[in-house]
Order: sequence, then C-alpha cells, then structure tokens
Amino acid sequence: MSFNTELLKKICEAPGAPGFENAIRNLVIEEIKDHVDSYSVDNMGNVIAVKKGKTDKKVMVAAHMDEIGFIVSHIDDKGFIRFQTLGGFDPKTFTAQRVIIHGKEDVMGVMSSKPIHIMSPEERNKVAKKEDYFIDLGMSKEDVEKLVSIGDPITRERELIEMGNCVNCKSIDNRVSVFILVEALKKIKSPAHDVYAVFSVQEEVGLRGAEVAAHSINPDFGIALDTTIAYDLPGAQPHEYVTELGKGTAIKILDAMTICDQRMVRFLRKTANEAKIPWQNEILVAGGTDTAGLQRKGKNGSISGAISIPTRHLHQVIEMADKDDINGSTDLLVAALEKIGEYDWSWK
Repeated sequence: MSFNTELLKKICEAPGAPGFENAIRNLVIEEIKDHVDSYSVDNMGNVIAVKKGKTDKKVMVAAHMDEIGFIVSHIDDKGFIRFQTLGGFDPKTFTAQRVIIHGKEDVMGVMSSKPIHIMSPEERNKVAKKEDYFIDLGMSKEDVEKLVSIGDPITRERELIEMGNCVNCKSIDNRVSVFILVEALKKIKSPAHDVYAVFSVQEEVGLRGAEVAAHSINPDFGIALDTTIAYDLPGAQPHEYVTELGKGTAIKILDAMTICDQRMVRFLRKTANEAKIPWQNEILVAGGTDTAGLQRKGKNGSISGAISIPTRHLHQVIEMADKDDINGSTDLLVAALEKIGEYDWSWK
C-alpha cells in the first residue's frame, strides 16, 4: 500500500501546543473540506467533520491535534526565557533541544542548563528538573521583548525523517492519528452510520476537547485514535512491551482511564481478522486517551474503544512508528466504520 509521507510530514511538523492549535487546525480543514458533508469548529477549537451514513446513529472518531509543548512564563534581565510545560515531559529530554517560540513571529531558541563542566559532583548525579532549564534566544532582553510576550506558546523543533520502514519525528503522538483520520475520511465510501470525525484539542492537558465534543454530539459509538507505547527495547521484558513496533495496529483493552467496552473490543478484533489486518492487544496500565471522554461524556455514554498506533520513544522528539502499522490502523478504521451496522451489539 502507498504511504503519503509528505502529508504526514506536514501534519507532524505543524505547530499546535495545547490551547494553541491554530496552525494544525487550519491544515486539517484544508485537507478534509472536500471529503466530508459538513464541518465546523466549536467553541473549544475542535474540528467536527460529518460524513453521512446509512442511518442517523452516530459514531464519533477522535484524534487529538495538540502536541506537548510549553508556554512562556518569564523573561529575565538578560533575555533568557523561563517556561511552564503543557503536557507530560521527562525533563532529561530537554537537554540540547531546539524550540520555536510563537510570538509576534516565530523565534528559534535552544533549551539549556548549567554546563556540566562547572557542576558539583552532587549536581551531576541529581535527577533533572524543569526548573534547571531555560531557553536562550541569543538576544538581549530588549530584543526578545519586541517579539516574545508572557503567555506565548512554545513547540519543539524537529523534522520528520524516514528510517527503514519507520517514520521518526516530534509529535508522532498524536499527529499520526490526525493523519489516519484524514486518510480515512478520504477513503471511506459507505459508512454504516453518521460519522463525526473530531480533531480534538487539549488532550495532552486532560482530554478537554474530546469531552466537550462528546457532550455535544452524544454519540452511540466511540472510537479513539492515539499512539501507545512500544516498549520492545533493550532491557524490556516481554510482559512490559505493551505493544511491539511492526506487529500490527493495536486494539485497546484498557488504560488507566478507560476499560474499553468488551463489545467494541470484540468487534474491532473480528473486523481486523476478516480484513486480514495484523493486530495486537493493548493493555496500558498508566496514561489515558480521548477514549475516556468518548465513553463517558455524552448524555447516554457510548460503546467505545480505541485503535492505537505502536510508537517508540513517546513524548520525545524522536518518536517512531512503523508505516505498516499506520496503514493497518487506517484500514481497520475504514472497515470498522463501514461494518459497524452489521454487528450484534447486544450484551452477551
């Protein structure tokens, strides 16, 4: 199957920290507007695209647009920037990274901390903290303040590259799912029910956009799209893997915020098997996704589950996913949306 690397590159590299999803939102709208029956942007900033089906039952599919990022919190007397995080970070990943501050114009900066050459032995051995880091723009305070203000968003700088059969970039989480949902909207021919494709905001800070969208849409069914951990790395024991790269799309059973509806799990497995799509189970003991919002925030709740994309090195700028896993995830979503009306959803 062909793979649109150019589109994924555009989607991954577009900025969109939580609450500041403007650029990625505009890109999504441009890609989907000719492939849906209607679309709108709600008060939260979610893009809600509708593709009419054979019945008026509602299937909400969510892929969050936001990426982990930062926000400017202080500019010191020498022009160095202090920041707060937007989303979950391991501070040691800040070392030697470039970032982009989206102020009056985009400004490149570098993350830095105290040089190791002048650290005490105790400092060299301590666990890194966010407070140890600052952003250097190479400018005086006066020049910085011409371009940057308190409250400006900051995103990480890293381009998408191909490595073997994999793609590697910042923000594969969750731009790969945005890519999958865009591609699915282009490919799906005859959805069983009305499809509400939601490109949600502010997932990385608490599933906020998806919860509002689910409350508004009140779906009968929910399918979340997100990355999951592929911990198939040196030192990992098989029971710790969660998923493995290249072994197929993942069907979520549970995470820390959701026990997926057993009927949706069975349906996705059956659909994958019938379409000969490789798949693997996902049990994630920590973390959560928009699945929780889909399942619980509609007026009636929904029959919900998730298609997850195995990804190595999550929440770093070197996130890695396999093209075959991505294509399989797209194929499973399309097949599920076309066959969801044929399944017996009664409790057994």
